Amino acid sequence: MKRKILSKIILMQFAIISISFASCSKDDSTTAPTDQIPEIPGYTLVWNDEFDGQYINPDKWSWEINGDGGGNNELQYYTAQPTNSFIDNGKLIIKAIKENYNGKEYTSARLRTLNKGDWLYGRIEVSAKIPTGRGTWPAIWMLSSNWSYGGWPESGEIDIMEHVGYDPNVIHGSIHTKAYNHTIGTQKSASLNIPNATSSYHTYAIEWFADRIDFYIDQYKYFTFNNENSGWEKWPFDKRFHLILNVAVGGNWGGVQGIDVNAFPAQMEVDFVRVYKKD
Repeated sequence: MKRKILSKIILMQFAIISISFASCSKDDSTTAPTDQIPEIPGYTLVWNDEFDGQYINPDKWSWEINGDGGGNNELQYYTAQPTNSFIDNGKLIIKAIKENYNGKEYTSARLRTLNKGDWLYGRIEVSAKIPTGRGTWPAIWMLSSNWSYGGWPESGEIDIMEHVGYDPNVIHGSIHTKAYNHTIGTQKSASLNIPNATSSYHTYAIEWFADRIDFYIDQYKYFTFNNENSGWEKWPFDKRFHLILNVAVGGNWGGVQGIDVNAFPAQMEVDFVRVYKKD
């Protein structure tokens, strides 16, 4: 999750549409119940978590534990404490709390599927309700699993959803590569205005192919990043990536307009994660 000045902003309002499209894969197995998940013609569900259990499934998720600021001067310490991430009534909760912990004034959680869910191409979709409040910075995003082309940004980053609390109705989607990233002013991004972004669940998704990545909110496609077929510097997205869910506090982007301490605790609620491959 990187900070950036978005170069392409599309502001729209649209009626909320319930899900789905499809694509994607690593494992061809899924342990969560699938009998109530709608089938999508031409696609196969290959990995999912409906968060129906009592605890976060360690076979699918691991916790990043650190206070290094995410490379963006963020203020939280990421923990594996059950107060920062847990299952409640069929939802994954990632909660940022104002509390002193290991030299930081906030705690939160950052979960990832690395080595438990890694995919090349397909559809990745996450239904979530994001937090409100100045200083919050939730994200649904992906990083390279093997870092084949080098460290960030060489091996790429896909931001399926980013949101900063001071701009409550705007959702951002973007990619980062060696050639296209905010540190050199060449980032590729788009944004969409969602009037109830922080009060309702929406499905944030990408459809990732060899020639492009399409970004969706519910069924609305608002951004496409195309493969220019001119080398890994512009398209490192031919390797496996894993999914990351987190809520950051402050930082170079999330903290631009300061932090409302009264906004905490603040939480992102995730209803499901589903990954599909095209038949």
